Amino acid sequence: MNIKQLLTKYRHVWILSYAFLYIPWFFYLEKTVTSNYHIMHIAIDDYIPFNEYFIIPYLMWFAYVAVSICYFFFHDVKEYYRLCTMLFTGMTISLVICTVFPNGTDFRPLVDPNKNIPSAIVYLLYSADTCTNVFPSIHVYNSICVHIAVCRSERLKKYGLLRAGSFVLMISICLATVFLKQHSAFDGLGSIAMAYIMYQFVYSDSLVPNRKKVSEKAIT
Repeated sequence: MNIKQLLTKYRHVWILSYAFLYIPWFFYLEKTVTSNYHIMHIAIDDYIPFNEYFIIPYLMWFAYVAVSICYFFFHDVKEYYRLCTMLFTGMTISLVICTVFPNGTDFRPLVDPNKNIPSAIVYLLYSADTCTNVFPSIHVYNSICVHIAVCRSERLKKYGLLRAGSFVLMISICLATVFLKQHSAFDGLGSIAMAYIMYQFVYSDSLVPNRKKVSEKAIT
């Protein structure tokens, strides 16, 4: 297969150029939103204990999202477009919210990096990731989007164990955001609401136009 054929077959890669918008915008907010931001907090946050072991599902989020996008990219272009549309639209809305409504948390605990390996990783996470730009939670939102795509996929319907594993991982990642004190529970609730609204648009046959025949055909 020559370069032209390769580009034709995988021309749907164009949508991933969204990274060139999202990444600079996100890091701009990380550098500029450092003070005078709204503290996200609800009463239930005070009853959720810190647990460093939730760093495991929290970090698995990166693979969960990346592997899912790659799978649909190569095997189901229609669902790939839907997943990316839902992911990237919600992520953009999140950036807009954080831009016009600077927000963050103030309840991160002091973590002893010498306690154990998970604590050391959380310590590094806290050092690299600020406690700002938290509403709505992208970890929660993207996890819900991926699980929806897995459940909606005709190709994956016969893999019940995979779908169950996706559900468990989605829940674990959502819980990790609050047990690691990265987010307020309110951030997660905002993400759930946003995912519900976006689902109505992205997966509605009346609102989502049919893709071209070549885009709907699964690539093998």
